Order: sequence, then structure tokens, then C-alpha cells
Amino acid sequence: MRALLAMPVSLPQRMFDAAQLARLRELAEIDTARAVPDLADAPDAVLAEVEVLITGWGSRPVDAAALARLPRLRAIVHTAGTVRHVVTDAVWERGDVVVTSATEVNAVPVAEFTLAQILLAGKRSLAQEHRYRGDRAPRLAALSAPEIGNYGAVVGLIGASRIGVLVAEHLRPFDLEVLITDPFVDAATISALGATKVEPEELYSRSDVVSLHAPDVPTTQGMVSRELLALMRDGTTFLNTARPALVDLDALRDEVVSGRLAAVLDVHDDLAADDPLWDAPLASITPHIAGSQGNELHRLGEAALEEIRRLGAGEPPRYPVDASRRDISA
Repeated sequence: MRALLAMPVSLPQRMFDAAQLARLRELAEIDTARAVPDLADAPDAVLAEVEVLITGWGSRPVDAAALARLPRLRAIVHTAGTVRHVVTDAVWERGDVVVTSATEVNAVPVAEFTLAQILLAGKRSLAQEHRYRGDRAPRLAALSAPEIGNYGAVVGLIGASRIGVLVAEHLRPFDLEVLITDPFVDAATISALGATKVEPEELYSRSDVVSLHAPDVPTTQGMVSRELLALMRDGTTFLNTARPALVDLDALRDEVVSGRLAAVLDVHDDLAADDPLWDAPLASITPHIAGSQGNELHRLGEAALEEIRRLGAGEPPRYPVDASRRDISA
């Protein structure tokens, strides 16, 4: 089974450790020392034999022109999350190419990060740290404030996505009430996660922490509106590890800069260098660290190896991308 690393030249060494690269060579006929960032630059003779493309962050789109030079292509194994920027309509229209994604695997560190931030938010950590830094002395009165703490607190999850489901599962051991809003998931499924299905208005108004886990598709952009943010109670926290396009940034900025709400923002592509959010004491802003980083990339590489093993053994893929859901999933 001939495979090709169709990705930036520096990515394979980050995605796979030495042992994983050795296993990849055992599973497929592949030159692991050579990555092809742009299929247009690959010789016709090379592409004519390729059965599996291994793609990742920064890979170029597999378009109709590339497919015409890949007559034996059986699968695209994507080592990152969304395949939107790599798998074009031409791939889906061809109909005989299996597409897999590491979205579910990449969800693991995002859910871990989210769990940590939810528990910190329950302690009102941003507000308490800000006061402590100002006073340089602890405020013991805060210990008796009834709104602080995670015992019996309410966590609202927007979206029962892969990450949303993982977060709900991580929250099970804690003394928390979990609410989920998702128009595509029924109440019984959400109940099985130990959560309660509610409408968005109830989730925002009742939750101590609201965490966003919806995909970035046209129908979800701007879904976190000014009206919904206004329903959140004073001192509560909004958490975004999804995508910035889903949130009305002007509305969120107003709420956080005023000090009414706290925010944990790991995604903020449109945040200008002089945006007041950078200096807002109740805003935690991190550079998209929730997803796989460092040694966590090897988990994505491991998932790709398993997909390639399954292809070689004639087994169904573990994480196939369902073309029929591409309009409502990331």
C-alpha cells in the first residue's frame, strides 16, 4: 500500500516520533523522510501509485486537478481535526475515497483543558486573583460568599459535539449540574451523559459557567449573541475553546471589560492588538493551547497509524468522516 505524506515538510517529525515513523514504514510503502507540501509539485509517476494520502495542518486542498493525478487513491488520513480545508467537494463526488480525521482524538486535550478551566471558573479564580493582586492580602470574606465554589454549581455546555460529550463525561465525578443545548441531539442521549437538555435561554440564565463546543459552520456563526450573553448572571464565566466566529465579539467585550462577566478565551483570531480585552482583568486569553500540542501530537500520529493499519487489513476505519454531516460538523 503506497502512501505519501502530503503535508508541510516540518510536520511529520512533530506528528510522529521515531518509533511511530518506523511503524508507519512497516504498515505502508512510504518515504517518511520526504513530505510533499503541494501535490502540484509531485511527479505524475509518484502520484499515479499513491493509495493513501496522509495530511495534516497546513496541507493543501486535494482538488479535482490533484485527484486526476491520483487514480489509485483509496483514502485520505487526516492527522488533525476538521478536513474542510483539505477535502474538497471533488473528493466527495468521486465517491470511492475513504476520509478519516483525528477530530475525536484531538478532542481529548481540549476536553481536559475545558474541565480545568470550568473548575477554576467555579472558584471565580480570575476575579479573586485580580482582587488579591490589588490588595496584596487575602479577602477571607470571600470564603463565605455563596456564589463561589463548585459544589452544586451549574455548568452549561453549548453543543453535544465530540468535545462537548467528553467534557460532560469528565464532569460526572463532580458535584455539578450539567445543562446541554443542542438542536441535533435528543433529551434521552443528553440524559445518558448525566446532563439535562435545555433551550439556550435557560442554559445562559442558569449557568455559573457557559462553555462553547459547537462547530464553526454558517448556521452557528454569531450564535452567542448579545441577547444571550445578557442572560448570564453577574460574575459568571463564558468559556470559548471552539471558534471566535461563533461569538458576537462586541457584545462579549462589553460584558467582560465592564467587569460583569469573566471570560476564558483560547480562540480569538479577530482580536486586534489594541483590543481592550487584552487588559481586562476578568479575561484569560491563551494562544489556542487547548488543542494538541507538543507530545500530544503523537496521539494524533497514533490515530493515523491505526487508520492505516485498518486500511491494510481491510477493516473499517475507526474515525471516518461522514460526508452527509459536513454541513453541520466541523
